[in-house]
Amino acid sequence: MDTTSIGDDTTGFGQVAGMSETITVVIVPLVTGLLGLLTAAYLAKVRVLSEDKGSEKMIEIADNIKTGAQAFLRKEYTYILAYVVVMVVVIGVITTPDDVVKTLLCFVIGAFLSALCGYCGMLIAVEANVRTAQGATKSLNDALRISFASGGVMGFSVVSITTLGLVVVYSIWTGLDQVNTRYIAGFGFGASSIALFARVGGGVYTKAADVGADLVGKVENNIPEDSPKNPATIADNVGDNVGDVAGMGADLFESFAGSIIACIQLAEEGLHFAAELEYGHVDESYGEYINANPLDGYHFVALPFWIAGFGTFASIIGLFLVKTNGQASKEHLQETLLSAIRRGIIVATVLSALLSLVTCGVFFGWDQALTYRLWGCIILGLLTGELIGKFTEYTTSFVYKPTRSIAKKSRVGPAGVIIQGLAIGMLSTAPPVMIIVVCTMACSFLSGNYGIGIAAVGMLSTLGITLSTDAFGPVADNAGGIAEMAELPKEVREITDGLDALGNTTAATGKGFCIGSAVLATLALLAAYKADAEVDAIDVSKAEVLMAAVCGACLPYVFSALTMLAVGRAASLMIEEVRRQFREFKLLEAVPLRKPDFAECVAISTKASLIEMIIPGVLAICSPLVCGFVLGREALGGLLIGALVSGFMLAIFMANAGGAWDNAKKWIESGDWKESTGKGSKEHEATVVGDTIGDPFKDTSGPSLDILIKMMTMMSLLFAPVFPDKAFDEDKWFIGLIVFIVFFVIAGGMWFWMRRTGFGKIKYGEVNTLGGGDTELQELGRATNVTTDELENLRQRVRDLEEQNASLQSAEK
Repeated sequence: MDTTSIGDDTTGFGQVAGMSETITVVIVPLVTGLLGLLTAAYLAKVRVLSEDKGSEKMIEIADNIKTGAQAFLRKEYTYILAYVVVMVVVIGVITTPDDVVKTLLCFVIGAFLSALCGYCGMLIAVEANVRTAQGATKSLNDALRISFASGGVMGFSVVSITTLGLVVVYSIWTGLDQVNTRYIAGFGFGASSIALFARVGGGVYTKAADVGADLVGKVENNIPEDSPKNPATIADNVGDNVGDVAGMGADLFESFAGSIIACIQLAEEGLHFAAELEYGHVDESYGEYINANPLDGYHFVALPFWIAGFGTFASIIGLFLVKTNGQASKEHLQETLLSAIRRGIIVATVLSALLSLVTCGVFFGWDQALTYRLWGCIILGLLTGELIGKFTEYTTSFVYKPTRSIAKKSRVGPAGVIIQGLAIGMLSTAPPVMIIVVCTMACSFLSGNYGIGIAAVGMLSTLGITLSTDAFGPVADNAGGIAEMAELPKEVREITDGLDALGNTTAATGKGFCIGSAVLATLALLAAYKADAEVDAIDVSKAEVLMAAVCGACLPYVFSALTMLAVGRAASLMIEEVRRQFREFKLLEAVPLRKPDFAECVAISTKASLIEMIIPGVLAICSPLVCGFVLGREALGGLLIGALVSGFMLAIFMANAGGAWDNAKKWIESGDWKESTGKGSKEHEATVVGDTIGDPFKDTSGPSLDILIKMMTMMSLLFAPVFPDKAFDEDKWFIGLIVFIVFFVIAGGMWFWMRRTGFGKIKYGEVNTLGGGDTELQELGRATNVTTDELENLRQRVRDLEEQNASLQSAEK
């Protein structure tokens, strides 16, 4: 093997002589990051904001959605700011003095950029929804072009802000070995923290509104989804933006950053692994070897940056290939839309793979085995993402049998839909698990733990276009709601429903993709944690390690239960409010007393979601601290393994079951199933129940689990040096006890407050009925063109006459 001489009798792998200069390490992500931001600006300005917004009624509805979304995020970020301040103090107290300033600044930068990504996504989504609805009045291609462009703004904003943020942080402090780059874990922890709160808070918001609107509107009163008579419709559409867009943006920012951080932390291990493969056993430690071969070390640090940068460029090319001819028939609408999406993703994937090969060849030499080993890991990551996405599409799209089998079970009622959906969700965990197992084992063989991290970067390298396909779904859903509330023609709603159904499939695909990448990134981060904590092996035969693993396996279930209970309580408040308005405002009658109070429903969802995100978030933060300080470093590794294993399975199950339930309902609504009469049928009512159950599965609990496992691992990596070596260390175990008490004080205090105030309780038995006398008055009002105020006066006069008549009858007796 020809090598580049670096010093006396020292051999290395690097081929780029200027790689020791920081600018060479970051030049590609710097350029492509700026190019990505320019692409996002172009898409926003030319393809979204320049389009027509439609009628005044459509604009009014869209403005209500926009106002509600902005108000929620401002309030949520105020709560999160308080958390950031507290964590700055914790990090300052716990971390080692040498790293504290760098770590704190990285934590704040990561948290700020994560929040910024979510806010940028929300801003473009609330501008694109009404324009997509107006575009649907022209053609399918116009609606797809606008909604997908808004997804592109989101996608390229996230990848560009992520790479540029890491470029700035690394350029300031640099570093080669694991100790000198530990500060960058603070960036990942800040991103994970915001992502968790954004996902949980946004998820509770959107599902509280969605469940409340569906149960009272569709199930109890049989009115259409997004009916303007339903007070929860605006809150439901606001939720699509704050949960499925802003929350998802923060989530994927954290995923992308976490995979790159894992590779930077494992760069010296990757170099050492390659050296041992080539030269046999190397006596020096990782740190000693990388210091002796600095040129090589910079190549291993630069590789994830360059892969991410070239992946952004490939995604830009793929994005502009997504379009249809606008002539798709109703029967083939899903196939046409899926084909358009696949075209862009396939082109981006192939181009990213080729550019990655060029990068590895330039870095390590075209005639070196290391080049093809690392490229093999990248290809495995790309293939893993594609295969998981394809299988998720098969499980959740109503084009295929699994979802249709759920819909067909509606002939036996809601129970059949629920049982079939649970079974499909459970079965759907097997293929992604096997795909991840094969990828992990192969990457470990090729390049060790560094190879696993590079596979995660490879999988997420085309995140720009992958996130675009995920983010346009909520925009299409909002467009459908605006079309319904503005009473646009049925053909417009058919186009938006088709885009929405595709969005459900791509969203489920994106969730599977994100969960898979989270597993690879977490495995790499776990290896970095072992090295930082100086743990040679995690021995589950030790009692404390085994018990920690069991507790870790339990955590995702407890976390999911807390988030689902949160949705239930918040939805109860929404149900009560919607029923009250139906009853008091006579909203279901031909001439209601007044318009629905949309603002009250928005306020209920906002308050409930902000309260409910606290306990799950505190649980995620406190768990690794309690385990680490009480049971020690090795036991904490067991906790992380347990959480990873069970969290991976549970997240896939929830995401796929929820997506399949949703699209089973949409298949019946589309009219493609000839054995059902579509909306309003008994089969449709059964699938609405399944969809309502699946809502918190796929949009709240499931998507939050991958953040949970990554945040716990990132936090453990950040604090690894301060955890004790053994269980119940006499100098530190009490710190874990203090953290444990703090958690229970917070959780217990909130539980007591909820019980005392009746938060989330519902008044059972109050349903909405139409009174016969009122109906007659409505008919009279319609026939005589009586205004709402005059009709109310008429009602009052009738009530007064009835009271006088009752008094006269009483006097006669």
